[in-house]
Amino acid sequence: MESQKSYPKVYSFEFFPPKTPEGAEKLRSTRETLGELRPKFFSVTFGAGGSTQQGTFETVAEIQKAGFEAAPHLSCVGSTRERVREILQRYRDEGISHIVALRGDMPSGMREAGEFRFANELVEFIRRESGDHFFIEVAAYPEFHPQARSAEDDLRNFKRKVDAGANGAITQYFYNPDAYYRFVEDCEKLGVDIPVVPGIMPITNCKQLARFSDMCGAEIPRWIRKRLEGFGDDISSLRAFGMEVTTELCRKLLDAGAPGLHFYTMNQAGPTLELWKRLGL
Repeated sequence: MESQKSYPKVYSFEFFPPKTPEGAEKLRSTRETLGELRPKFFSVTFGAGGSTQQGTFETVAEIQKAGFEAAPHLSCVGSTRERVREILQRYRDEGISHIVALRGDMPSGMREAGEFRFANELVEFIRRESGDHFFIEVAAYPEFHPQARSAEDDLRNFKRKVDAGANGAITQYFYNPDAYYRFVEDCEKLGVDIPVVPGIMPITNCKQLARFSDMCGAEIPRWIRKRLEGFGDDISSLRAFGMEVTTELCRKLLDAGAPGLHFYTMNQAGPTLELWKRLGL
């Protein structure tokens, strides 16, 4: 963790593109509330195979016009070089200089990965097309990517993304800080020297969290899962417990030298705002 302590602390918030006018209005309100905390940037997700592409463009443009730095996600699986080239140019035209480069999920029904198979190929392509215009973030998996053949294989894949030109990384969310410490130390042994910012998922809904975690390979420690299940329909007690767990996690990470926190907001201001206040940020 020593190398991580040398980076300035960066705080950021993640949104997904709204699908309805009501959702768009709610996101504006969330952005205004969280914008008062002056995050380094707001990131915006990009659906499987670019399925929310237009929504991502619109959300990103609105964030930039409101005076904040926007970092759109760009996933490459199922896409072409020409399409990615067009997207990069469009972002440059919008004044975007920060991108989260991901492999992404294969859209249902699609069998071929397209012209890009892995995120390191996308990072390499962005660098070749755009030089140093973009600050490129990539994904990191402290508990390892669910499709990785082994922990060592996953670490090597991460290093390929860094060697291709990534400037920073944001992790999948996790609740076991030791997994993050060990991941960072293993990366340092491989000579990886970029900031690896922990991704933080506030706990507000037991079933939703279990579903997300099963999909992305994030482990909910047994003691946390059992406590959450024990609250049943008592949502206020569940959220109070979830807030305690997540606050403690964030404190441990920051005290250990993590170079900031990236909050998965689920387009809600409340839980992230409460965490922020408890941490005294």
